[in-house]
Amino acid sequence: MTYQSPLLDLPRSIATPDGHPDAGVAWHWGDPFAEGRAATRSAVVVDRSHREVLAVSGEERLSWLHLVISQHVTELAEGTGTEALVLDSHGRIDTHMVVAHTEGTVYLDTDPEPVATSALPSGGKQTLRDYLEAMKFWSKVDIVDRTADIAVLSLLGPEVDGVLAKLGIELAREPYAVTPLPGGFARRMPWPGKSSVDLAVPRADLTGWWQRITDAGARPAGTWTFDALRVESLRPRLGVDTDDRAIPHEVNWVGSAAHVAKGCYRGQETVAKVHNVGRPPRQMVLLHLDGSPEITPETGDPVLLGERTVGRVGSVVQHHELGPIALALVKRTVQGGAEVLTGVEDRVVQAVVDPDSVPEERAAPGREAAARLRG
Repeated sequence: MTYQSPLLDLPRSIATPDGHPDAGVAWHWGDPFAEGRAATRSAVVVDRSHREVLAVSGEERLSWLHLVISQHVTELAEGTGTEALVLDSHGRIDTHMVVAHTEGTVYLDTDPEPVATSALPSGGKQTLRDYLEAMKFWSKVDIVDRTADIAVLSLLGPEVDGVLAKLGIELAREPYAVTPLPGGFARRMPWPGKSSVDLAVPRADLTGWWQRITDAGARPAGTWTFDALRVESLRPRLGVDTDDRAIPHEVNWVGSAAHVAKGCYRGQETVAKVHNVGRPPRQMVLLHLDGSPEITPETGDPVLLGERTVGRVGSVVQHHELGPIALALVKRTVQGGAEVLTGVEDRVVQAVVDPDSVPEERAAPGREAAARLRG
């Protein structure tokens, strides 16, 4: 059965459209552009209760996880977190997760129905839970699916710490700092935007937490706002901004989610080789789309430079300030400021590659690129 958040029963909530990766939670609460402005000027709360949450406990939890995920976690201290991946044997991305270590448990939360892990002999896909269970062997760890018990809410905006204070939550300011909550935890995130905190709260009290957070001054916002800030922050979403060939270097996950020096995880050879002696064949960039036509490209549409296909479109969003923008995975040879076409048939749209998003350039201000489209 498709998940439906109980918060969709609240007044003014507009559900994310069916078929969207965030279906089941609020897309917006009546005015997505005002919600976006609030996320950059004050504080908002976003329902992300459709995320899946696994809990790994046991005395060998860190040493075992270190062997099966891409991040260095043998010394991950209590009260801290990180991001990590599961890769296939060729270094291609199967799963992305955000990590929190608190009170003797490592929590792994992922987008709903992740593409997770390598293909089975039957041609199907394992879930992250199935993959971890298959790699458990005799390790002293316990893996529990806590999705039914824990729901994720995200606070965004420069006034987030004021909201936390009113809720009685003390959280260090370092990225990925974690503090326990009754039945869950709070985790500071370096994205989207400049100030973000995830609250993992008891699912049975999701509506109560939402009410307390909004009473503390956070404005309700939807996944529209979260995605707009995520795209502006150049943070990819698995299965949207990646395809079945994507490797961590192409989408800014080296360092933040994949460790280049540690060994002993599947796909590590590719990660180390590309990092040390080569360059990834593609790069993720931000596109400023021409907003004059009332059309936008869709995820998976081609990106054309002249008559040559140079990549694919990922996330497409309407930003409250930048207008229509998108992430795209394009060939390394595509330069900042390049004028490209996106989309197919009756949804072809002109776009400019934001120079600030090109790893080897980051020169001209991105808003200048947007201005070139708007005259």
